Amino acid sequence: MNRIEKVLEDLKQNHSYDKNYQQAVREVFEDISESYDEHEDYKKFNVLEVLTEPDRIIRFRVQWLGDDGNYYVNRAWRVQFNNCLGAYKGGIRFHKSVNEDTLKFLAFEQCFKNALTGFPMGGAKGGSDFNPKNKSDAEILRFCHAFMDELQRYIGPETDVPAGDIGVGSKEIGYLFGRYLKIKNKYNGAITGKSPNYFGSCVREEATGFGCIYFLEEVLKKHELDLKNKKLCVSGSGNVALFAAQKAIELGSKVLTVSDSDGYLYFPDGITEDEIEYIKTLKFKNKRRLSDFALENSNFKYHSDENPWGEICDIAAPCATQNEVKAEDALKLANNGCKVVIEGANMPLNDDAVEIVMKNKMIYVPGKIANAGGVAISNLERTQNAQFLQWSFSEVDEKLKVVMSKIHKNAIALVEKENGIINYKKGANLYGFKKIADAIVSFGVV
Repeated sequence: MNRIEKVLEDLKQNHSYDKNYQQAVREVFEDISESYDEHEDYKKFNVLEVLTEPDRIIRFRVQWLGDDGNYYVNRAWRVQFNNCLGAYKGGIRFHKSVNEDTLKFLAFEQCFKNALTGFPMGGAKGGSDFNPKNKSDAEILRFCHAFMDELQRYIGPETDVPAGDIGVGSKEIGYLFGRYLKIKNKYNGAITGKSPNYFGSCVREEATGFGCIYFLEEVLKKHELDLKNKKLCVSGSGNVALFAAQKAIELGSKVLTVSDSDGYLYFPDGITEDEIEYIKTLKFKNKRRLSDFALENSNFKYHSDENPWGEICDIAAPCATQNEVKAEDALKLANNGCKVVIEGANMPLNDDAVEIVMKNKMIYVPGKIANAGGVAISNLERTQNAQFLQWSFSEVDEKLKVVMSKIHKNAIALVEKENGIINYKKGANLYGFKKIADAIVSFGVV
């Protein structure tokens, strides 16, 4: 048994219940064995062991007052995974499915994603199993304040800089930052994702979706293809999915689908920008489902309890959640002639799906590079906060394009085309691993 196999075996013992986390580590370790074996210092400093044990996991209780006068209790965590490249950086997620396993895998992925940006950022993730759906604004505010009462002990602009994620938008970030400001009496960049009206950055909501499509442009260009007239199937209907769809349409492609947890909408002629705006209103303001859109617009078919991966498309962009694309879905994409699978969400393809996609010579782009636009804008927000500046929407959007192009260059720096296709998974994992491992060795002990 070699060193990598031994560490993976230990991981199964030490993190036996954390299946998502094990999957994320295994996916990276598949690609780094040669690089690891070439460097004796990596073994001397136990780089693999350092990379598979978080620096710390902070778990705390959040007790908050409901509108009914009763107190409720939720679990919450902050996983500060590794800070050898800079202050911890990663989002906060409020969703009923949040648990320690999910946050560990997300924090691990964040380390590599942040390394690939070239910005000085470590990796972290946090959140709570609090579900903001069907909660009043007053309840969300009280929960955010109670959450920050605990979290504020562990964060700061030079320590750990959280951002938003699923269930944590500009409203929740505002409540969190307001509480932080009251407790600390310091107006600093300890949280990103704030509104541009109060120390935030333009393009934050759009960043992950826009960045995914900017990265897709780079991928297609490298393979002598382009986005114009390509058919895209997108899953999800949150910020990532809808802004990715919006940017893809702007650049000349045809987006055929969006989805939610109940099913998907199919647009035979492609969704329009006006329809995207209507769905944003439906989902975010009126808190309704995509099936309601289909009822109001009989021209569009809503497929209940199904996903969009059986539709014929050139490009698949899963933008909903982890492990949403299974082996049978990947086979459908392969059989229907899909050429590119680009992950807008974090780890939306399970292991079997990734294997099928790559065996069928589809271009596979993992989320750690494709969805790095959000953290890129977070760092640009930190820069603006530190300099007491605010850049315009167009300035930030242009910087986002540059960052995504840089990430693409980093992701292909250590790999070559094989059979005319770049292995982005291997390229991203090698570059991120080498950057983090070299920092660990340089510092000796971190």
